[in-house]
Amino acid sequence: MRLIGLLGGMSWESSAEYYRLANELVRERVGGLASARLLLHSVDFAEVERLQAEDRWDEAGVLLAAAAAGLEAGGAELIVLCTNTMHKVAPAIEEAVSIPLLHIGDVTAHAVRAAGLRRVGLLATAYTMEEGFLRERLAGHGLTVLVPDADDRALVHRVIYDELCLGVVTEESRQAYREVIARLVAAGAEGVVLGCTEIELLVDQSDSHVPVFPTTRLHVEAAVTAALAGD
Repeated sequence: MRLIGLLGGMSWESSAEYYRLANELVRERVGGLASARLLLHSVDFAEVERLQAEDRWDEAGVLLAAAAAGLEAGGAELIVLCTNTMHKVAPAIEEAVSIPLLHIGDVTAHAVRAAGLRRVGLLATAYTMEEGFLRERLAGHGLTVLVPDADDRALVHRVIYDELCLGVVTEESRQAYREVIARLVAAGAEGVVLGCTEIELLVDQSDSHVPVFPTTRLHVEAAVTAALAGD
């Protein structure tokens, strides 16, 4: 089993899900007392969030690239960046290491295409919904990506940073997300990408009449498959 390097802490709430899911999936696939071989570098999210808010993405890239290099030095054989938003600096990370970075956009796109869909809505942080780094990655796989309107984007973003990243999950926000999903479906979305790793703490398939694509679970499933392949 290959050693997976988890680059997390953005937020630690979602990174805890990565850790839990990886171990559960390995146990399911291997059996017995098997668990995942993991090496975790968890950053201080307050520092990363400050760089995001101040549009200092190059500095964020340097920070995460150094962390990824540390994971490789520690023996990691592939890197999993436990966040959608920070895939904005994925090129900086890839330049800093010689091992593969398993890109969350590619994993998600493959799942959408496997489901036979081409037009999906995207729920994520404002950075991810409004900038092109993830939408264009998905589009590169032949997908059309819809995002909510400005008010809905602000709502989705606020819930992520003010609630989910702090471990706060409320029924009020769950209902608000359901309504955003319904509006995306009314606009033509055949499915919905949960494009922020914390969103899966709030909504799942039961909250949508169209297929949802939980990027955290999809990312972990792909990482475990790669780790168990051992090549």
